[in-house]
Amino acid sequence: MITSANQFKNEKNKRLTLLGMSGVGKTRLAKIIGAEGGWFHFSGDYRIGSTHLKDSIIDNVAQKMKKDSWLRPLLESNSISVNSQVTFDNLSPISTFLGKIGNPEQGGLPIDEFVRRQNLFLEAEIKAMYEVPQFINQSQEKGYAHFINDAGGSLCELDDDKLYKLLSEKTLIVYIKTSEETERRLIDRAKRRPKPMYYNPTFFEKALQSYLKENNLSYAAQINPDAFVGWVFPRLIEDRLIKYKALADKYGCTIKSDDLHDCNSSIDVINLISNALK
Repeated sequence: MITSANQFKNEKNKRLTLLGMSGVGKTRLAKIIGAEGGWFHFSGDYRIGSTHLKDSIIDNVAQKMKKDSWLRPLLESNSISVNSQVTFDNLSPISTFLGKIGNPEQGGLPIDEFVRRQNLFLEAEIKAMYEVPQFINQSQEKGYAHFINDAGGSLCELDDDKLYKLLSEKTLIVYIKTSEETERRLIDRAKRRPKPMYYNPTFFEKALQSYLKENNLSYAAQINPDAFVGWVFPRLIEDRLIKYKALADKYGCTIKSDDLHDCNSSIDVINLISNALK
């Protein structure tokens, strides 16, 4: 466990776990720091989509295709097959699988199916994060000196103290704290391009009931899926910021998204993290 700036700077095998909202700069940090070589980039979302949720994603697509009377016989006779091409830069199959709560006629999912997929994602993310030590060992065997765990924005939602302790023992947890301007941009983006997300069950249930009451709706199938995502996102940020801070205070350190934006090299990033540890 890293406890000081000097220890981090002098560490021959640096290991990081990035914590923060999606879009705050985690992947950008990973790319900057890895540009000069020597870093193994582990993407939690990529691992989820390419391994732990792959079969569920493919099955979901296949079920939709089977509704087409022309495609169904081809699928059932194995004349054609379905695959999922998740990459570091294309995680859309995961978002498509997660879906949005709401009116099926507007692309929404029934609440039971939505919750089922949320639970599957939670299980997949926990599995992926518990694999971090394994991938650290594999990366060293491949000749990588350093390791970066580019975790998803929902890492703070896992409610698994054993996992958080494990990550803090194997890596330095670095929380990228958003500025008010960054938060505003993320909220604006969520309203323009509503994106499916994972929600903590307690948070989701409270948010759902509040939304139904505010909009005089009786049940989830009446919800406009995009409208709910735009409405809930600011509340999600507010809820997660508290959780991020608690994890960083207990297990790691905090850097600011604006300061990260000014970094142009791995040295800049290392110095930024070192200063946060002082």
